[in-house]
Amino acid sequence: MRTLVIDTATAACSVALIEDGRVVDARHEVVGRGHAERLVPMIAELADGGRAGRILVDVGPGSFTGIRVGIAAARGLALGWGARVAGYGSTALIAAAAIAEGVPAPLAVVLEGGHGELFMQGYVSPLAADGPLASLPPAAALAALAGRPAVGSGVRWLAPLDAALTLHDMLPDAARATLLPPALAGLPARPLYGRAPDAKLPA
Repeated sequence: MRTLVIDTATAACSVALIEDGRVVDARHEVVGRGHAERLVPMIAELADGGRAGRILVDVGPGSFTGIRVGIAAARGLALGWGARVAGYGSTALIAAAAIAEGVPAPLAVVLEGGHGELFMQGYVSPLAADGPLASLPPAAALAALAGRPAVGSGVRWLAPLDAALTLHDMLPDAARATLLPPALAGLPARPLYGRAPDAKLPA
């Protein structure tokens, strides 16, 4: 079955069509905050307009707005196409790509989390999470790193704290979803924000 992969959880916006374990077509751009405007045209540019029987979407952690844009698009397309939809985590995708590119595991994925904090999660090989997702200030993330290589968009916050760190600045890319094991590519298609929302309902 052909799968459309949607990734808008970070500054990158990417889509890919995957069939029989290979990438049929893909797009990847670093757009910052322009996901809502760019995502649907990117999907339309794919072979067959991106139509697929299964949709896989990045559920976070990452940008609150980006996560919602991707999940809303995935759910809407799934409804229109009669497709199945599932999710995966941004940290898992980055870890899978890093390990495939030769970064030694165990490693830690570190993403910008906003408000001066970083989302951080450890991974081992074969790909599996090594502990829970955490939202930490940079100094606390550095301590939790414990000498492991760090990958992700948040590494720029760690570089000034320790010049000896092994750091790899990476953003998720939908085309790398072929690297995810089934257990990490079957999450519910609902947001994994990484911390509580800033806005709170009135009491």
